[in-house]
Amino acid sequence: MPRRVFDFERPDRFIAGTIGMPGERTFYLQAVDGSRIASVALEKAQVALLAERLDDLLSEIGRDGDDLAPDDNDPLSVPLEEEFRVGSLALAWDPAQEAVVVEAHALGDEPADVGDDEVDSDAPDTLRVLVSPGEAAAFSRRARALVAAGRPPCPFCMQPLDAGGHICPRANGYRRRA
Repeated sequence: MPRRVFDFERPDRFIAGTIGMPGERTFYLQAVDGSRIASVALEKAQVALLAERLDDLLSEIGRDGDDLAPDDNDPLSVPLEEEFRVGSLALAWDPAQEAVVVEAHALGDEPADVGDDEVDSDAPDTLRVLVSPGEAAAFSRRARALVAAGRPPCPFCMQPLDAGGHICPRANGYRRRA
C-alpha cells in the first residue's frame, strides 16, 4: 500500500484526546481543518513526552510566553477513525514559517530519509502538523492535563492504581486497595 501523508498547515484544531475510562483509555492525536480530520493512536507516555518536548522547544526558541492561544477543552471531533498507530514522533522549529512542526510516523520501520521533493512509497504513513508557538503551548497544556487525569499512582511503587487495587511489588505481592 502506498505511503499516506496527512499534512495540516495551521489547522483549526490540533489536540490530544482519549476515548475510554482511566486504565482502559486509548490516546489520540487529532488534527482538524474544516471537514478534514486525521486521528492517530498513540501511547500515554508518548503524549506526555510530546508535551514535555514541546515545552522544551518553546523555551529554547524563547517563545514559551507569547502568542497565547485559547485552550481547546472540547472532545475529539467525530468521526473518529484511527489512521494508524504512532511508532515515532519528531519535533522541529521552522524559522521561515515561525511554526512548530510535529510529525507522527506509523509504527513499523523507521522514517525514510528523503528530501522534500522525493517520495518514498515504502516509508511509514505520517501525520505532519504545523502550528504557531501559542497553539503548541495550548496543545501541551491540554496534553499534560490529559495525562494527569488518569489513575492515581500507588504511593509505594508509583504504578497506576486500579479501582480494585493492584499487586504492589513493594508490598511483597500483597494486594493494595485504592
